This record gives sequence, C-alpha cells and structure tokens, in this order.
Amino acid sequence: MTIARVALPVAVDRLFDYWIPAGLDVACGAIVRVPLARRRATGVVLGISQESEVRREDLLAIAEVVDATALPQDVLELAEFVAGYYQSAPGLACALALPPLERAVPARDDVPLRLTASGREALAGALRRAPAQRALHERLAVDGATLSADEARALGPALRRVLARWREAGWVEEARPEGKGTAPRLNEEQRAAVDAILAASGTFAPLLLQGVTGSGKTEVYLAVAAAIVEGGGQVLMLVPEINLTPQLCARVADALPRARTVTLHSGLAEGARRANWEAAASGRADIVLGTRLAVFAPLPRLALVVVDEEHDASFKQHDGVRYHARDAAVWRARRRDVPVVLGSATPSLESHAHALAGRYRRLVLPRRADPRASLPAVRLVPARGPDVRDGISGALLAAIGERLARGEQSLVFVNRRGYAPSLKCPACGWQAGCTRCSARLTTHRAPPMLLCHHCGHRERIPPACPSCGNVDLAAGGHGTQRLEAVLAGAFPRARIARVDRDSTRRSGAFAAVREQVRDNALDVLVGTQMLAKGHDFPRLTLVGVLGADNALYSADFRATEHAAALLLQVAGRAGRAERPGEVIVQTDFPGHPLFAAVARHDYDALATAALVEREAAGLPPYSHLALLAAEAHRREDVGRFCARAHEAALAAAKARGGTVEVFPPVAAALARRAGFERAQMLLRSPRRGDLNAVLTALRGELAESRDRRVRWAIDVDPQSLA
Repeated sequence: MTIARVALPVAVDRLFDYWIPAGLDVACGAIVRVPLARRRATGVVLGISQESEVRREDLLAIAEVVDATALPQDVLELAEFVAGYYQSAPGLACALALPPLERAVPARDDVPLRLTASGREALAGALRRAPAQRALHERLAVDGATLSADEARALGPALRRVLARWREAGWVEEARPEGKGTAPRLNEEQRAAVDAILAASGTFAPLLLQGVTGSGKTEVYLAVAAAIVEGGGQVLMLVPEINLTPQLCARVADALPRARTVTLHSGLAEGARRANWEAAASGRADIVLGTRLAVFAPLPRLALVVVDEEHDASFKQHDGVRYHARDAAVWRARRRDVPVVLGSATPSLESHAHALAGRYRRLVLPRRADPRASLPAVRLVPARGPDVRDGISGALLAAIGERLARGEQSLVFVNRRGYAPSLKCPACGWQAGCTRCSARLTTHRAPPMLLCHHCGHRERIPPACPSCGNVDLAAGGHGTQRLEAVLAGAFPRARIARVDRDSTRRSGAFAAVREQVRDNALDVLVGTQMLAKGHDFPRLTLVGVLGADNALYSADFRATEHAAALLLQVAGRAGRAERPGEVIVQTDFPGHPLFAAVARHDYDALATAALVEREAAGLPPYSHLALLAAEAHRREDVGRFCARAHEAALAAAKARGGTVEVFPPVAAALARRAGFERAQMLLRSPRRGDLNAVLTALRGELAESRDRRVRWAIDVDPQSLA
C-alpha cells in the first residue's frame, strides 16, 4: 500500500495520510481531493511513503486527482518556509499556492482576438453544419483580421461560448497591441541600475532600487525585463495593490509588445485567474504581474523578481497566514538563484538597514527621469487659524484657485474616508460609539449614516442627542466626503472627484477616474492613500495634505516611518512633467523632524535617525518580534487564555536560554471589535531562531488546550503593535 501525505487547508499542524488507489497517478505536488470527516477537501501531496502511523484499516483512499498541473518543488518549498517561519499550519500555507479549480476561461474580455495558424488549419472545412460558426471563422480567416472586444460581446451567448472553446484549444489568441516596442530613454543613473541588475543575472542578489518619486524606477524594471525575456526568462513583478496593476500592465504592453503578460490577484474572476495561473505554470507567460498572492505562482523559467513599492504595508497579510510577500519574494529568489529588485522612494527601515550593512546592494536614482521635471517645493502652513475654512487653510484654497485659473490639476489628500470621524453632542459630551467595538462611529453623508470602519456596523444619524435631547449635534474632524463638499462650495465650477474605498467599490470606477485625470476632465481630486503611490498625473501640480499630524499621536512604533513614506509618496504626485509642483502640508508642528525631512525630500536622514532610535529601544530591525493575539466574547475567557499562554511562553523561553523576552498580556489598542474582547502578548528576541523555537513550543501548548471559546493567532514580524 502506497501512502500519500496530504496537506489540507485546516488549522492543524500536521499532514494527513491517505492510500493511493491503483491506477491513480499521484506524486509530490499533486492536487487531490480526499474525504475529511463528512466532507471532501482539496489538498496538496507533500510526500509519498510505504508506511503510516495510522492503522491500515483506518486509512481512507484519495478520491481523485483534481488537477493535471502539480505544484513544482520550489513552490512547495516556499509554502513550507511560510508555514514554518510564520507559524501557520502547512495545509493553510499550501492553500495559498493552489490555483482556482474552476475551468479556465479567457482572462480578459477587453482585447481583440485573431485566428492562430492551428485554428486556421483545424477549423477549415469543419463547420459545414454550423453556419454561424463558419461565418465567424471566415471573418477571422482574412489576413490581418481581428475581432474587437465590442464585436465579441455582440456575438451573443452561444457564439461567445464557442469563442471561449476556441481560445482554450489555442485556435484563437489575443491580438496583442503592437506598442512602441522601443527601449525607454534612460539617464546615466537609470542605465547604471539596469547594468547592475543584469550583471547579477543567474545569481541571488538582493538590490534596493531607491529613487525619488518620478525618477523612473518603472523604466528600469522594463529595460531589465526586456533583456530577461529576450534571453528566455520569466519575470515576476509584485505591486502592493490591485489598483496599481492596470497602468503597469499598459506600460509593460507598450514597452514590450511581444512579451506575454498576465496578472494574478484576487480581483480577477476565478476562471480568468486560473487561465493566467496556467500561463505562468506552463511558461507561456513571460511576465507575471500581481499582488502578494502572485509570489506563489509557478514559474519554470523564473529569472528576475521585482517588488515595487517594497515598503508598503499591503504586502503583509493581516489575517489567516500572516506572511509578508516582500520577504517571501526575497526567500524565493534566494532558492532560485535569481536577482530580486526591491524598489521604493521610501524604503522600509528593514531594507534601509540591510543596505547600510551591505546585505543589499543599493542603487540610487537621485533625480526625476523627465529632465524638465523637478521635485516639488514643500510649504508647511498652520492647520488651525482664522483663515482655515472647514479644515482647509486659506493658503491651500488660494493655491487651488490659482491652479484652476491656469487649467492645472490639484490633489487634496486626507487619509480618512467618510464625512467626519465622529459625531458629538457639544451640550453633554455624548459621542456616537459602536455597540460592537470600542471605537467611534464615522459620519457618512453619501448615503447618510453612522458607520463603524472596524466591523461594518451601521446606524441612522440620530435627529437629536440620545442622552440630553440636544438637536445641534456636531460632526468632528474631516473625511473625504466633507472635503469634497467644502471644495464644491468654494469652487462651484470646478470638476471634483473623490477617490476612496467607498467611491471605488464599483468595478472599473477607479480606472474611470484615472482616465478622466489623463484626459484633463477633472480639476481637483480628493482622496486617501489610494492616490498616494504609483500614479503619474502630468498635469497635477498641487498637492494639499490634511491630517498630517495624526501619526504623531500614534502609539505604533512604525507610525513615523509610515507617515514619512506616505507624505513623500503623495507629495511626489506633483510636478512630474514640465510644470513645477507645490506641496502644502497643514500641521501644528512645523518644526518636527518628520516635516523637516519631507520639506527637504530627505528620507535618508529621517530613516537613519529612526534606526538610531530603534536600536536604542531594541526594536526591529535590531530585534525580532511576534505578537500573540486572542479574542473571545467574554473578557474572563481571554484573560484566562492569555495568562496560560504567558506561563507557557515563559517556560519555553527559559528552556531556550532566556534570549526571548516575554511581555505580560495587555488589552489590544482596539479592546473590543465586532463583539469580541481582544488582548495581545508580545515576544521579542535578538535571535530569530530562538524566537521561532519558542513560538513553535507555544503553539503546541495552546493547540493542546482546545479552548473553543477563544480565537487566537500568532503574528510574526507584526507591522503594528497598536
């Protein structure tokens, strides 16, 4: 009896043994369906054995192999690393690498199609009894003929299904745009970066590409990718957010028209994601562009990994398997002996420290790629005063008016969606709070409601204070909806658009706004951090920043680092072409080092000073952290669990020699969320291996307790302790 050891997507730190029926071809990496309790589960075979600790009569058989494509060895090794390092069950880590099991369908319905040589041969004379299909074939058989996306959609359901089958068979393919296909013009620093990256081909080499906003980091990626693809390699490009993929895809298609590029992210329909996964796994795709999940894509010809905006916190998964895609990408590049390029204008302090220590090679782009462009001037203005109108200073209003008169575009940035962060009664001090969270409700006006941004709870806006009956309730603070209304009142003829999670929920909404900006159909953008990175708006010459002081009040040790990155990124949207840019930051603390660094565009000085503080405080990157988070409906249950976990962690740390510091459990910053009481416990060590060993022992102790009243998770390298 041959036994398969299967990783299943359950929170159990073990593999499951099943016997392999005769005639079933099962090997390591095979994707199989097996019985599990009263259901069937899909898992990955991680080993083949002739023995099992389970009695032979108790072993169940594998039901089927559900996918012809097995996961390659390097992807299995990556999943194993993620499971071990991030303290996750192996089956949950392997599930990240699984493709959607739906049948593959064409990934894009917005591209023209053409007949392939094999389709011309296979379909010729084979459609005598299908006149509609024959007519479609004859139409495509004309030399140079293509079927546009609009024409394909107009065919009707039956012919669209036929077209999908033809594409699946390889008889029809995308008519890729011709594109310019010309190498981008590179300045001296860009050319030096390209040469350094290409010189590292075939070896593991971590390179930090640090360039000011608008310095042309993307042009460097494209120039390197062109050479890699020409040499027969594949390129993996990771971006932090789905909204950044369309314009990067367009730039890749324009610069490399003969390279096949596919995207992988959770925003794709499952059938489309399956088709793109197959293109990557088969080697048909030359460039795979995606968000953090794409780090698990099978790539047989992988020759380069790029992580754009490597500092971005979106690369960290904050639930389930809490892995960091940037670090997983570096680990995968090491295993595959390929270079990995980490690009950012504001590198994470971890990457900055690696570069200072010589572990990463630092490549610098100190000036903007467009020789006509320069970094914007930064002006710090008071956030309060007699000239401040509904949160917007007179200086910023005047600057927006000047841009409107010149036909230029402006961006007003505030990292809070909704109308106002709170609703208060000035008479008795009542505040609208969430009944399920220890948080205030945010006032929204479109549509009107009170909404909790933590759990989604919503209420009507009360007509009067429920405590004292006062009808004059005050909305405190400013969100994007309020700023949009203020600007519409101040500039009634201006074309204003709001960009936040609420306004871009509808598919294609963000792309439509981007096109309006490009076509000069908008004058003012009001938005959150969705607009802060990766976007190139040549006519945008003014950026106004509100709420910049919020980070200074945060208890999170990374708050200043994240604030500096966000401010410099959003400031970088201004003046990216021949028109000079200006940034106006409203602050009550103009002398703070954060704002001084932003005004000088000197991130390195701020990062170096922050590293000195981190080293003195024993914080990353000079130590390694892990956070045990627990929650339950009753506070007593959380308290008992955390006390038990604290004792177990102390015992494990003592057995390891005392190099791991275990802090007492405390309430989480958001002590109640969605009806759950929350607490956390921090562990710290200067030695990563010791911390991992203590966490493994702690997980084993907690798993044996089987307390179903408490939900818990371990977060290795947490991005926030608040």
